[in-house]
Amino acid sequence: MSCMQALRFDNRLLRELPGDPEQGTRLRQVEGAAYSRVAPTPVAAPQLLAYSREMAATLGFSAEDVASEEFARVFGGNALLPGMQPWAANYGGHQFGHWAGQLGDGRAISLGEAVNAAGERWELQLKGAGPTPYSRGADGRAVLRSSLREFLCSEAMHHLGVPTTRALSLVGSGEAVVRDMFYDGHPQAEPGALVCRVAPSFLRFGSFELPASRGDHALLRAMADFAIRRDFPHLQGQGEALYADWFAEICERTARLLAAWMRVGFVHGVMNTDNMSILGLTIDYGPYGWVDDYDPMWTPNTTDAQRRRYRYGQQPDVAWWNLSRLAGALAPLFGGVEPLQAGLDRYVETYAAADRESTAAKLGLAVCRDEDVTLMHDLQALLQQAEVDMSLWFRGLGECGGEATSTEPLREAFYDEDKRQHAEAGFVDWLTRYRARLADDPLSPPQRLARMRAANPCYVLRNYLAQEAIDRAEQGDTGGIDELLEVLRHPYDVQPGRERYAQRRPEWARHKAGCSMLSCSS
Repeated sequence: MSCMQALRFDNRLLRELPGDPEQGTRLRQVEGAAYSRVAPTPVAAPQLLAYSREMAATLGFSAEDVASEEFARVFGGNALLPGMQPWAANYGGHQFGHWAGQLGDGRAISLGEAVNAAGERWELQLKGAGPTPYSRGADGRAVLRSSLREFLCSEAMHHLGVPTTRALSLVGSGEAVVRDMFYDGHPQAEPGALVCRVAPSFLRFGSFELPASRGDHALLRAMADFAIRRDFPHLQGQGEALYADWFAEICERTARLLAAWMRVGFVHGVMNTDNMSILGLTIDYGPYGWVDDYDPMWTPNTTDAQRRRYRYGQQPDVAWWNLSRLAGALAPLFGGVEPLQAGLDRYVETYAAADRESTAAKLGLAVCRDEDVTLMHDLQALLQQAEVDMSLWFRGLGECGGEATSTEPLREAFYDEDKRQHAEAGFVDWLTRYRARLADDPLSPPQRLARMRAANPCYVLRNYLAQEAIDRAEQGDTGGIDELLEVLRHPYDVQPGRERYAQRRPEWARHKAGCSMLSCSS
C-alpha cells in the first residue's frame, strides 16, 4: 500500500457539525448547516505541474507518491483516497465593507482532514474543483495564472515566517477555462489548473457571521464550541469566559499576522471578512502583491482601484474592523459587550507591540523607543516621496552597517534618479539621526546586521516575477515555477547567482498586466 493510500482521515467537521441534507451542486440557500456534501468534478487530463516538497513530507508523501499517476488524479479532482469525504463550507461575509449574505466555497472543495504521523491535523482543499451549491452561477474552475500565484505565495509566505495556509500541489486540468481578466467584455480561454491548499482549519470570520445574520444561534454556538474543541484545544474553562479567551486569541493572532504583513510589505488585496482566518493565517490568495516602491496608498486590486479600501497602509485598521464584525456575530454568546471589547483592545495592544518590534528589527535596534517610532515614520515619508523600493532599502540599510552618509550606497533602491537627488538632503539628515541612534544602542555591528537580515527579506514574490513564471507555464515550461520556488525557500539569505530575483521592479513591468495591479478574475 502506498503512503497515499495509508493517509488517515478524521473528518471531525463532518462528524460534529450539522450538514446540508441535500447533496449535489444545485444552487441554493443552505440553512442550518455548516457545509454541503459535494464531489469534485473530474477534469480531462490532470497533470502535476509543481508541488511543495516540504508540505508533501509533512503529509507523509514520498517522492514516488508525488510522481505517481494516482497523485495527479487525486489532486486534480478525478479520484478520492479512502477516508476522503468531500464537502464545500457554508459561510457569509462582508465584502468591501458591505454585508454580502451567503457566500460559501464556490469552487473550493475540501477532500478531508488528514492526520499525519506527528498527529497534526491538515485539511486538504482543492481550489478550482468544479461547481458547488455556493458557486453563484459560476463554473467552479480556476485558471493557471491565479492557481500558480496562490501556490507560490502560500509557500513564499511560509518561508518568510508569515502565518499562512500552505500549498501541496499545482495540477493542470488539461482543459480551457474562459475568463474576462479585466472585466472589459473580452473573455479569453486560458489553461485551467487546481491548487491543493492545506491548513489546520479553513474556518473564517464569515463562518460565524452567516448563522448570526440569520438568527441561528444554535448553529452559531455549535460552530464556536467546535472551533474551540478542534482548533483551540489548549483553551480551558467554560461558558462566557471560554468564549472570551477564544475571541481574544483570535484577535491576538490577527494582530501578529498583520504586523508580519506590514513588515515584509505584503498587501492581501481582498481583506473581506470571508477571507480572514480564525487561526490568524493568511488565507485566500487573490490579487495580492508586494510593495515595490514604498506607498501606503497602494493596492494591487483593480476592483479596489478607486476606493483603495484594502490599501497597504490601511490593512491594520481593516483587520480591526473585520474583527469588530466577528465580535458582532459572536455577541449572542455573551451577556454583555465587555468581553468582546476587551478582545478588540487586545488586538490594538498586540499589534502596537508587534509593530514596534518590527520597527526595532528592521532598523537593527535592540528595542524600539518612542522616538524610534518617529524615526521610522519620517523614513517612510521619505521613501514614499522619493519612490524608493521598500525591500531593497531596508536590506541595503543593513548591509551598509550604519555607515551610510548619503543615498549613494543605496541608489539601486530608487526608481527615479531625479527624485533621489531632490530628496537627498532629507535622506542625509535622516541618516545622520540614524547613526546617532545606533551609537546609543547596545547591539554590536554583527548583531545588528544579523537582526536586520532576519527581518528584512532579500527576496519577495514580486508580481513581475510571478508573471514571468506564469508566462512560461502557459507555454508548457514549468521550470520557472521550480526556479522561483527554490529562491523563495530562503528569502533572508543572499543567494549568489540569483541576484536578478532581488532586483527592483523593471520599468517594463510598471504597467504590464499581472506585473503591477491585478483583477479578481481567476
